[in-house]
Amino acid sequence: MLYSSVPAHEKRRAFRERIASGEILRFPGAFNPLSARLIERKGFDGVYVAGAVIAADLGLPDIGLTTLTEVATRAGQIARMTDLPVIVDADTGFGETMNVARSIQTLEDAGVAGCHIEDQVNPKRCGHLDGKEVVDEHTALQRIRAAADARRDENFVIIARTDIRAIAGLEATIDRARKLVEAGADMIFAEAMRDLAEFEAVSAALDVPVLANMTEFGKSELFTVDQLREAGARLVIWPVSLLRMAMGSAERALDTLLADGHLTGLLGEMQHRADLYDLVDYPGYNAFDSGIYNFEIAR
Repeated sequence: MLYSSVPAHEKRRAFRERIASGEILRFPGAFNPLSARLIERKGFDGVYVAGAVIAADLGLPDIGLTTLTEVATRAGQIARMTDLPVIVDADTGFGETMNVARSIQTLEDAGVAGCHIEDQVNPKRCGHLDGKEVVDEHTALQRIRAAADARRDENFVIIARTDIRAIAGLEATIDRARKLVEAGADMIFAEAMRDLAEFEAVSAALDVPVLANMTEFGKSELFTVDQLREAGARLVIWPVSLLRMAMGSAERALDTLLADGHLTGLLGEMQHRADLYDLVDYPGYNAFDSGIYNFEIAR
């Protein structure tokens, strides 16, 4: 009932242990707290919160318009709804070095298990768009040092994302990734890898886990979990997939409503009321106080 009973520090500790196991972890992107609960119920390893999803949810493009407050609030709403670890996209850290430090502590307070900070110029662009620019090496490393120094929970995972592949190629990506690890990164997110060989090269060059981003319609091919495991990746995210599926279904439903005036033919594609009630745990609330929540769920 209500929120997760697992404290944030326990989620972080468990996440660290899973990372250290060497298995590949699967983190679909949640677009709201309820979808995070569904991700947990289906047996995934964790939940990802994409900056692109938070921006889109606000009707904005993913170009650095969202604030730390907006991101931390939404990430916290999602994190408290699941026993799984949640990692969140913290863009470029929402400002300069001191802002990065504040962002880490704010996200710790929100209850997430980790975040990634990227090396794009602020304001950033979506990682799979053309025209990206990255900061110089000193600035990129300064951001990660600030993030690592600011955390109060040693199990909070600092993920360094580099977008330099699109600007300077694979070797530059490996070189920057190594230096980001030296600066304190626990994991590397090498954005927009072109093929499995590039994932394999980055993974082989580093002593920390590598995150693979399987976003649709982007620069990277869409590989399976097994393929990514063989290439050395240890965490895979599908950042916008559920939002895309939900919005695609919503658009088709609205088109049907305009054309037919009803949605009878789409009932089989909808989540049943009973399944929704089960997911939000109506029975738990009913058991807590039957004097208020005294109802029966229709089947």
